[in-house]
Amino acid sequence: MNTRTEWFEEARFGMFIHWGVYSSIARGEWVRSIERISNADYQPYVESFQPKAFDACKLAKLAKNAGMKYAVFTAKHHDGYCLFDSNYTSYSSMHYCQRDFVKEYIEAFRKEGIRIGLYYSLIDWHHPDFPHYGDRNHPERDNEAYKDYQYTFSDYLAYMHGQIRELCSNYGKIDILWTDYSYDDLKAEAWHGTELVRMIRSLQSDIILNNRLEASGEGFGSLITSHPNITSGDFVSPEQIIPPEGILNEKGEHVPWEACITMNRNWGYFKEDHDYKPYSLIIHKLVECVSKNGNMILNIGPDGDGNVPEEAIAILKDIGRWMKINGESVYGCGYSGISKPENGRITAKKNTYYYHIFEPDVGAIPLYGIQKEQIDEIRLLYNDKIIDVSETWITKNYPDVVFADLGPSPVLPDPVDTVIKVTFKGD
Repeated sequence: MNTRTEWFEEARFGMFIHWGVYSSIARGEWVRSIERISNADYQPYVESFQPKAFDACKLAKLAKNAGMKYAVFTAKHHDGYCLFDSNYTSYSSMHYCQRDFVKEYIEAFRKEGIRIGLYYSLIDWHHPDFPHYGDRNHPERDNEAYKDYQYTFSDYLAYMHGQIRELCSNYGKIDILWTDYSYDDLKAEAWHGTELVRMIRSLQSDIILNNRLEASGEGFGSLITSHPNITSGDFVSPEQIIPPEGILNEKGEHVPWEACITMNRNWGYFKEDHDYKPYSLIIHKLVECVSKNGNMILNIGPDGDGNVPEEAIAILKDIGRWMKINGESVYGCGYSGISKPENGRITAKKNTYYYHIFEPDVGAIPLYGIQKEQIDEIRLLYNDKIIDVSETWITKNYPDVVFADLGPSPVLPDPVDTVIKVTFKGD
């Protein structure tokens, strides 16, 4: 195991925070690209972005109460606007708002004991030396006025490397740097990736990096090979999907990974998007990630004033109530070695299996893949009650399956996910 990722694989659950000037437009973080908004037309939003309601302490408490152990905050997204104080540009919240939101975020989340992550976009739709015309994503990609525009990409790289140096130098210990996004010819060494990673690790020796210097949703990069590159990062970051088998390298060994998931359909605030996933689905998908040796980082998108949508707050509170009772079946857990049962998932750590029961049975609950003589104790996390192995004339017809006796009622104590903890003898 990569020792840098030990805490990450223990934590299992984090908060993503997508927020910036685009939140004021309220049509998602890609609005500039989708609607071809020029720098000039975007500028009024930049000047009016004065989020007086943004409260990093409230966000930190929201994350902590939801059971999240780390967070990643958008220091700079694709629009190029910086939420931190930078000597390389005045295109920042420090210039327009007189606030360093990265600093506020870090101080608040550290106070709550939550690990610190920063998101930094490798691409930049504001910088004059980032490719415009003909690029796949730039707002000016179809603007003939930029067809013969001469840009100096090396100047942009110096700017980008300099800002990442600032983020790694000016805010104390950073646990995660989440870079985004590589595509087409802009991958790995196009970013001077080896130089960049060496600089980052010289400043933050324990920091963990995602794989998006090499691949952003279009493959996993070389992290899944026997000999990863220096630019491969420490974990894979699939987006809006949970890989069917988790993520394995070519030897069949589990690779650290994190599914980044939205609560509704967008990362940045989208006023008309009320299509929120029910908390029960999020719990099931978090457990699925853990059962496959993965993490989940769940996104919130505050609005332009800095308020978190009420729907998101309600979901996080529901998740927090479940995690308060069942968190031990998530933190530090991973793959059990047993195939997925029909009625839920299994997570495991050391000499303990956690059977996550998503749907009731007509009688006793089958606990697949174990034998009675291996068991030291079976306990229900819902009320910490010890439960017995069912040994009726019915269950004795299936000597290779252990059945947990939850009593005469077929109704589960927790209809979302009732967790049965099985502790084994010895190791």
